[in-house]
Amino acid sequence: MRRILVMIILTVFLAPVASAETYLISGKATYADNTPVPLDYVLIECEVGNTQCYQYRGTKAMTDAYGAFTLMLDADSQEDGLEILLTLRGENFSHIIDLESSQTSNQGSVIQDIKLSQYPPPSGVFMGFGCVVVLFVLVFVSVLLRTGRRLTTKQGRMEFVGFKKARQLKCPECDEKVLQHELIKHLIIDHDFEALDAAEITGKVMRRTWSEEE
Repeated sequence: MRRILVMIILTVFLAPVASAETYLISGKATYADNTPVPLDYVLIECEVGNTQCYQYRGTKAMTDAYGAFTLMLDADSQEDGLEILLTLRGENFSHIIDLESSQTSNQGSVIQDIKLSQYPPPSGVFMGFGCVVVLFVLVFVSVLLRTGRRLTTKQGRMEFVGFKKARQLKCPECDEKVLQHELIKHLIIDHDFEALDAAEITGKVMRRTWSEEE
């Protein structure tokens, strides 16, 4: 019994121990037009039922301003050949863990670039510029339509070339509507006002119309 116990202990201590090592995945993420994907997360996901991959699920790394990224995993011989998914902006890319390539690489990492099938979203500057252009076009069309309607009338055509219809004022004595520049003459001739009095009354009528407009 003692010999058996000693053999078991020796077997445990002498058995090869699988030691985990750092496994790096480096690459560059680009859109369909080859522009880099800056400041976005490359995330590890797993196929359904791939339980061995679950230990790496959720591991992520952010791309830099040029789209470069590096994912760091702890892998041993049991994970060699394991498939994981690199996910970026909703798109998945298969990666097979290859410990031999990692060990023999000059960079100390396995290279896998990611190229998305989607194009980069429009930047805020161009969207803002587009909104300004659309707004300008709408205002321009509105002005053209308004000008076109005015030109269909005789008064509108006269105003368009610089002629403006004179304002009409109501005479405070007889309530007759008189052209603004003729009210003084109307008060003098038709109502026998002195020139100064007629001018003062006309001024009061004009000030009243200004306050109504405001």
